[in-house]
Amino acid sequence: MELVMYRINAFSNQLNGGNPACVIRLNTWLKDETMLAISKKNGVPETAFFIKKENKIHLRWFTPEIEMDLCGHATLAAAHCLKKHLKYNKEFILFQTKSGQLKVSCSKDIYHMDLPKREGKLASLPKEISNALNISPLEIYKARDYLLLYENQTDIERIKIDRNIFDLININPGGVIVTAPGKNCDFVSRFFTPQATILEDPVTGSAHCTLIPFWSRKLNKKIMLAKQLSKRGGEIFCENKSERVIVSGTGITCLKKTIKIN
Repeated sequence: MELVMYRINAFSNQLNGGNPACVIRLNTWLKDETMLAISKKNGVPETAFFIKKENKIHLRWFTPEIEMDLCGHATLAAAHCLKKHLKYNKEFILFQTKSGQLKVSCSKDIYHMDLPKREGKLASLPKEISNALNISPLEIYKARDYLLLYENQTDIERIKIDRNIFDLININPGGVIVTAPGKNCDFVSRFFTPQATILEDPVTGSAHCTLIPFWSRKLNKKIMLAKQLSKRGGEIFCENKSERVIVSGTGITCLKKTIKIN
């Protein structure tokens, strides 16, 4: 069987920026182990698979290790693939996913994702995480992911992870967000996942399901600009709504290729 695969950088319009995701359209679902094997071979943080069924688009996301419950950047990449390459011309895209229905619209090459809000609650930090950090956080919260608040952007830039300690804990499908006020934006963040092939995610759309309501309260703002300070980097436009968040960004296609599977 031959499949067409697109590699798309989300939250950037640069070929060496944003978070890369591979997107593959299927006629029917492959076995889970096959999709996982494809994702592992791709070597990017996420691979998105989608099928059209009964006038709906069903979307699933796989890391090299597991199937995820939600992935923002691969959702953006799938929307970019549909709009730019498969000529999907409806006003918005409705994805059916494990996190419910996700609505994506596009205006002036910016994709706007309507995602579920995930409020963090005050929490304590497992020793495997605290001992792995070179800088201690000011506050700790927990939703799907741990959210660690720091004083300033410099702290976020300087954070280092001792992976030998960090990888002693498994918090799948979650990870660890570190965040602080930004210098030239409202807030900055980085995202780390223990026991993952890729320790630091370049740009994490789903983390902003927790970051947006958190910073909206802190800053008393509904519309914000965020940046993720990974090596590749990315820019995220954020809006806080009553029960949802709007996570927006650009995308660019880097590669189109045909892959063969048995």
